Amino acid sequence: MDTYKRILNFARPISYFAIPYFVVAILAQLSGILNLGAIVPLLNILFDVSKPEAIPQDANFFDELKMQLMGGLHQLIEKKGAVQVLYYVCLGAISASLLANIFRYLSMRLLEKLKAKVIKNLRIALFEKIMVLDLGFFTEQKKGDIISRATNDIYEVEASITNSLSSLLKDPLTVIIYFGALFLISFEMTMFTLIIIPVTGVGINFLVKKLKKSSTVTQESISQITSSIDEAISGIRIIKAFRALNFVNYNFGKLAKSYERKYKNYAYRRTLASPFSEVLGLSVVACIIAYGGSLVLDKESGFTGDFFIMYLVMFTQVLNPIKSIANTVGGLQRGLASSRRVLEIIDTEVEIKEKENPIIVDDFNDSVEYKNVFFKYGDEFVLKNINLKINKGETVALVGPSGGGKSTIADLLPRFYDVNKGEICIDGNTLKDVEIDSLRKQIGIVSQESILFNDTVFNNIAFGVENATEEEVIHAAKIANAHEFIMNLSDGYQTLVGERGLKLSGGQRQRVNIARSIFKNPPILILDEATSALDTESEKLVQEALENLMKSRTSIVIAHRLSTIQNADKIVVINSGEIVEEGTHTQLIKKNGIYTKLNKMQEL
Repeated sequence: MDTYKRILNFARPISYFAIPYFVVAILAQLSGILNLGAIVPLLNILFDVSKPEAIPQDANFFDELKMQLMGGLHQLIEKKGAVQVLYYVCLGAISASLLANIFRYLSMRLLEKLKAKVIKNLRIALFEKIMVLDLGFFTEQKKGDIISRATNDIYEVEASITNSLSSLLKDPLTVIIYFGALFLISFEMTMFTLIIIPVTGVGINFLVKKLKKSSTVTQESISQITSSIDEAISGIRIIKAFRALNFVNYNFGKLAKSYERKYKNYAYRRTLASPFSEVLGLSVVACIIAYGGSLVLDKESGFTGDFFIMYLVMFTQVLNPIKSIANTVGGLQRGLASSRRVLEIIDTEVEIKEKENPIIVDDFNDSVEYKNVFFKYGDEFVLKNINLKINKGETVALVGPSGGGKSTIADLLPRFYDVNKGEICIDGNTLKDVEIDSLRKQIGIVSQESILFNDTVFNNIAFGVENATEEEVIHAAKIANAHEFIMNLSDGYQTLVGERGLKLSGGQRQRVNIARSIFKNPPILILDEATSALDTESEKLVQEALENLMKSRTSIVIAHRLSTIQNADKIVVINSGEIVEEGTHTQLIKKNGIYTKLNKMQEL
């Protein structure tokens, strides 16, 4: 139940809901008892039951109270007449029923409010945690699994956990209150009932254990299906181009069949809970009828038929919530499995931590320096003993064979990852001492993949900035050679670019991406193969935009096309995670090393 408690904590302060709920729920149950309590007066009036004798001295509290109430009823009949009292009883029953349903409605409103707040806060907490997790988390986890937890699992929490609140909060309260009424009717009968009811818990507990395991397996299977759908949609062009539809369909079919098998196993056990509890419930009722009937037939017991009927009616009101609790506990396991999957992400420790009272970097004034930097993914180092100094205003190009570690060097600067050994400093301050937000404010990134959001061109350029003016956005677009094509779009700067910007061409997306960095106006730029995926005409326009962007800025350029970085202040050649050459284009050509070899290959 620890998981259940944690989910409810997302509605804190819980007392804001719990106290009013229990007040109206108790009033609803008491009104219901008053309504059912009209059974005995009706039977007494209709069948002209004789007035009870004097209360014996050895009567317990419950019997004494019961006989006093019956005595009062008969006095009222003698005074007002049976017909008049019958009208009173019927009117009282209607009033009690009305009050019970009003209070029941109010209690359900409070529960729905609680459920809505739990799901809202859980969604927000999950999304915010995903946003602050470091990039290493996303390289280890499948995107489809994360999406599945944020959608399917949250839905299961909503459908199972929160919907069970009505049963787990209201039904135990109903059982307690109605058992109080049953004790009032017959102490002896109720003690007998309390002895035989726990027998039902043994079988239900067995089912719950089975459901817990199968529900977890089922939810994991759903995440695999979501991942498969996500990969298929993302790679639909490749699937069609390589005629791999049958292959993809076959693999997805295997996942669907696996889920079908696991779901049936879970569903069969879940559906068994209801008939199983039904049989147990009827068995308990049969035992109570047998025992209660024997007390009625025994004239010396003092337990009369009218109270036995009332007892049975009251007990049916107890039996339904008991069965409801049993069914809820059975169906709850899938929601608990989903809750654990959601909380697993929320509980994930953030690797990139900020120290207390960090240094706030307001500007970039001197240099960025990598000092004996080592970094690894998993167990293997991908960067080894990197020493590199980048002075303010310099353009430094990182070149070398693919997989050498160029992008990783750039990713370490905004602290997407932390170094394993050594340190990186900005203006003499190690990055681990600097406030992350102020650090990233100094850095703009233009990558090979133009990341745009399903929003307007205007909002993509002014991304993350509130109250951006039209003049500022247009100014950035003009520098990025984007203003002309934007004005030719259907709605200009208010044109929706579509998911991932797919309504724009590759060159247009990249120029909007560059305009976003210009709008941010950072002193340090990271250009990660920003023109490698473009055609010649688009590359020329983008290259001009990049040159405008790089003016008076410190730039780290990652490039495979060496012709684009020949004028860099410093070219650093990376091979197998190490710096093997460093210098200007002319200096490196004279060395006749790896850079010269790469340059000749591209000339050919």
